[in-house]
Amino acid sequence: MLFTLFKNTVLFSIIIGLVFLEISCSNRTNKTAVLKKEIPFENPIDSLKEATENLKPISVGAKQIDRYLPLIKNKRVGIVANQTSIIGKTIEDSLQFFHIVDYLREDHNITIKKVFAPEHGFRGKADAGELVKDGTDTKTGLPIISLYGKNKKPSPKQLKDLDVVIFDIQDVGARFYTYISSLHYVMEACAEQNIPLLILDRPNPNGHYFDGPILEKAHKSFVGMHPVPIVHGLTIGEYAKMINGEGWLKHAIKCDITVIPVKNYTHKMPYSLPVKPSPNLPNDKAINLYPSLCLFEGTTISVGRGTEKQFQVYGSPAFKNTNYRFTPQPNDGAKYPKHENVNCYGYDLRATKTLHELDLSFILKAYHLFPEKTEFFLKNGFFTKLAGTKQLQEQIENGLSETQIKATWKSGLENYSLIRNKYLIYDD
Repeated sequence: MLFTLFKNTVLFSIIIGLVFLEISCSNRTNKTAVLKKEIPFENPIDSLKEATENLKPISVGAKQIDRYLPLIKNKRVGIVANQTSIIGKTIEDSLQFFHIVDYLREDHNITIKKVFAPEHGFRGKADAGELVKDGTDTKTGLPIISLYGKNKKPSPKQLKDLDVVIFDIQDVGARFYTYISSLHYVMEACAEQNIPLLILDRPNPNGHYFDGPILEKAHKSFVGMHPVPIVHGLTIGEYAKMINGEGWLKHAIKCDITVIPVKNYTHKMPYSLPVKPSPNLPNDKAINLYPSLCLFEGTTISVGRGTEKQFQVYGSPAFKNTNYRFTPQPNDGAKYPKHENVNCYGYDLRATKTLHELDLSFILKAYHLFPEKTEFFLKNGFFTKLAGTKQLQEQIENGLSETQIKATWKSGLENYSLIRNKYLIYDD
């Protein structure tokens, strides 16, 4: 509607310029979509006033150097980082991105002693679930210590020469996305060694809602460590506050954390990531569908790993009466994809609307269509780990509808909402 009203006018050009400033960390291909979602114009005069008043640029924690430089200056620093740990800067009218490690070392002469790398590694190239080895960063010569290899928690020896640790990783808001599990262990290790943890916060692209069954203690694992729903609706900074406040670290120990919040951000704001947070989440659509489609990882159904449409399609060789098909083949982030080199028949979800709740219709439909029901769920129990409860698989097998299943989550989500509210940094 905005485009129709102000097309070819100077005023429209000004508004577009302001919007581009606000989403400076967004993918260029998604800027128009963000504009349409963020500014619902109704009355031209009132809407114009609202737009010009509210268009303030988001600034991630890492970019607010003046707020945290005093905490790391002349200190020996360790940093938990990966390919998402970047800062956007405009240089000669061009938006360029710099890694936080390079930015702190080269621009501010910070002594970084070592890098801790989560799942997928420091450069984000490893497959999901693939163990990551220790190594050396070829650009800086810094030692890289894997938090997804022999150990998932920094050892006292690895921390002993550090004065402070920085955590700067982009999360996507799902319980089974393992960066929040790495956050837990880093917090615990820092607490045990009395080392402060500085968290440079970033927006949550799925922060506009929370939904799903609450994880039960019996099913705790690295893909689900805390009693939260599948979609938790928090940023990394807020989540760290909740880990501390709820006493979830070993022996309820507390970590000395400082969160540098995102500036001009609310949970309702759409946020487009400038780089892939992991190899199989290539774009905004995949990130939005990920919490709903990841449940398929505990089944025989493919979610497009081994294609260029990861977490935007689903299918199986067992589905024969569908109009869409894809053939998984080894690629970056999926060396051995499910149903490798076999035609999968299924569904393309790239045109679906943005989800504002966990969508069970995909997995319910797939189960209904699958000819051999006893072969649908993998026998290793991974579906239960992802769901955080045995009940969901039982409900699907017993033919419950999505409405009936979600009704059983109600009390758990109401209780979680009360807990979550205690740790919010940003408005909902």
